[in-house]
Amino acid sequence: MDKYGLPCNQYQKVMTTGFAGGYDFYEKMRRMMKKQKDIRISKEVIYAKNHKIPLLVLRPDNQTEKRAGVLWIHGGGYFLGMKEMVYMSRALDLVRKFGVTVISPGYRLACIKPYPAAIQDCYQVLLYMKKHAGRLGIRDDQIFVGGESAGGGLAAALCMLARDKETVKIAYQMPLYPMLDNYDTASSKNNHGRVWNTRRNHFGWRMYLRSKAKKEVSPYAAPARQKDYSGLPPAYTFVGNGEPFFEETKAYIHNLKAAGIPAKLDIYDMDMHAFDMLKPDLEVSRIAAQKFNEEFAYAMEHYYTQIRGQVHAHV
Repeated sequence: MDKYGLPCNQYQKVMTTGFAGGYDFYEKMRRMMKKQKDIRISKEVIYAKNHKIPLLVLRPDNQTEKRAGVLWIHGGGYFLGMKEMVYMSRALDLVRKFGVTVISPGYRLACIKPYPAAIQDCYQVLLYMKKHAGRLGIRDDQIFVGGESAGGGLAAALCMLARDKETVKIAYQMPLYPMLDNYDTASSKNNHGRVWNTRRNHFGWRMYLRSKAKKEVSPYAAPARQKDYSGLPPAYTFVGNGEPFFEETKAYIHNLKAAGIPAKLDIYDMDMHAFDMLKPDLEVSRIAAQKFNEEFAYAMEHYYTQIRGQVHAHV
C-alpha cells in the first residue's frame, strides 16, 4: 500500500496515467481536508468479522437537532478510491447547507477483496447508522444513501439489499452517474470519454467480479441485472451524455419510474465522467451542483420512512 492507502504495483500505474488526474487529484483532496473549518469531522471504526471498516463522520459544527443522515459512498471503479473523496463530492454541500450528518466509509477495494466485500461493508455501515442514529444526530426515518460512479452503483445495490433483507428502510437514493452494468451498453461500448472510458470500465468490472465480469450476476453485484424495482427508494441522479454510464443511468431511472418510484434524471452535455468533482468551476458543474441541492432540499421536505418501512411523501 502507498501513502494514500491505495494499492501499489500495477494499480499505481493506472493512477499515474490519467485516472482522475493521478496523484494530483489526491493531493488536491488532501489540501481540501484542511479547509473544512465549519464542519466537525470525526473518525470511527466498525469492527466486522475479520476486518475493520474505517469511517469519516461529517457533521455541522452547530448541529442542535436530528436531521437526515447520508451514507455517501466514494467512487473509483470499485478498485480505487478512498473515503476522503467525500471532501470533493456533492455530499460536502449537504453538511453545510442542510445540516445533515454524512458518513463516508472506507470499504474494501476490489484489488484486495472482490465482490461481495464492498457491498457487505456498505451494508454494515448502514446497520451502524441505524443502530447509532441518535448519537450521530440522524433521524432514523430519514436515512439516505448516495455516491458517485462506483459509489453510485454501490448505493443502488445497497437499496436493493436493504429492501430484500427488510432491515434498514432507506428513504432516498442519490446514485450519481452510477456504475451499474457489467455488460456493455450503447454508451459504454467504444467510449473514449475523458477520465473514464471503455478500457477502464472493463478493467474495473474484471477487478470487481473477476471471472464473472461478463456473466449474469446478482443485482447486488451489478444493479442493472435487477428485475424487480418495486419498493426501492425515490431517486435523483445526473449524468453526462458523452460518458460511459449515460445509458445505464437512463435505464435505471426508467425502470424505477416504471415501477411507480419517484425518480428524476438530469442530463448534461459533457463527456467527462465526474465533471462536477474534477472541474467544479465549470458552468455546467455549478448548474449540476445547484440542481442537486434543489433536489436534496425537496427530498428533505418530502421523503421519510414510516414505521412499516414504506416511503411516504409530505404533499
